[in-house]
Amino acid sequence: MTKITEQSSLYDHLEEMSTRDILTHINEEDKKVAIAVEKVIPQIKKLVEELTGRFLDGGRLFYIGAGTSGRLGILDASEIPPTFGMPFDRVVGIIAGGDGAIRKAVEFAEDDTEQAWKDLKAFDINENDVVVGIAASGTTPYVLGGIKAAREHGILTAGITNNPDSPLAVEAQIPIEINVGPEFVTGSTRMKSGTSQKLVLNMISTALMIRIGRVEGNKMVNMQLTNKKLVERGIRFLMEEEDVDKETAAAYLERFGSVKKAISALRENRGY
Repeated sequence: MTKITEQSSLYDHLEEMSTRDILTHINEEDKKVAIAVEKVIPQIKKLVEELTGRFLDGGRLFYIGAGTSGRLGILDASEIPPTFGMPFDRVVGIIAGGDGAIRKAVEFAEDDTEQAWKDLKAFDINENDVVVGIAASGTTPYVLGGIKAAREHGILTAGITNNPDSPLAVEAQIPIEINVGPEFVTGSTRMKSGTSQKLVLNMISTALMIRIGRVEGNKMVNMQLTNKKLVERGIRFLMEEEDVDKETAAAYLERFGSVKKAISALRENRGY
């Protein structure tokens, strides 16, 4: 039976379509993605809850993938330090072929069943950590090998795939199987499959960061203040949360270096 990710597009003669029709049909297909993700919320919830306890005990989250899936894992991981102020080594994205594969495909890197575990061991991975394999097809040897080895070493594993009942879904302890249907361009999993993976990764990492206390109210109080836009955002957060004027907010933020610390100092000075 043909994998869902390899099934023929619901559309044909794409080259004969007008630009408007191409864009409209892509958009029609994209509308199906969020609905497909909604169906796997119970599995995402299970993963986040398992992650939370391990993270609070010092564990880490590793994403492993090849091609688009690997790049999406790296993208999500790279946003955790600036957004939530976490050390860069707490959420780690690993791609088949190494960092050079982020920009340029490395031939046959995804076919190596042993390399992912070697890559993970370079981080001294242990039983407090969690490994999430990402593979639209659910058959990528690099990902399957890594998940299998991690599981054999007592490490919790999850798998994000767009082919239900794929080898990845069978091998991972927490399978997240997102059926988005065939792609607009047959087999182009950078489209709906990739979009669904991005949504799920957003949900996993954001929910985890909220659960471990890196968000207060609805604010990124631990964000890194690395440019003027973020400093202005931090000042605005303080003004809104603590009802102070801009000058006071700016002074506290400059003195204490983070929104969270500035809030604590303001509240301490007020006696609560």
